[in-house]
Amino acid sequence: QVQLVESGGGLVQAGGSLRLSCKASRRTFSSYAMGWFRQAPGKEREFVAAISWNGGNTRIADSVKGRFAISRENAENTVDLQMNSLKPEDTAVYYCAADLNPFTWSAWTAYGSWGQGTQVTVSS
Repeated sequence: QVQLVESGGGLVQAGGSLRLSCKASRRTFSSYAMGWFRQAPGKEREFVAAISWNGGNTRIADSVKGRFAISRENAENTVDLQMNSLKPEDTAVYYCAADLNPFTWSAWTAYGSWGQGTQVTVSS
């Protein structure tokens, strides 16, 4: 298990940008695959992006491809989600997730550690 703390959420106008950051507690952070998920009210938790332990592989959901990017800095125990050209439909609580060996990157059930979430609200 690893403790995760997200930051960087807030209120932004459509077309704007936000950068979310997730700080992990463990020194073995570099061994973990990391993911970002989001959940809007009344909807299921949705995959956004994932990155391998060394940053060499990434996956971005089709709904945000070309607008969002995931990156990590193992020396700082952080993984970031850069969100550009935000739309009102991006409004959700965004969660950071970690797992040593997720059976699939895009399923929230594959991750064993979660942060508390950070709210992102995009106004039209």
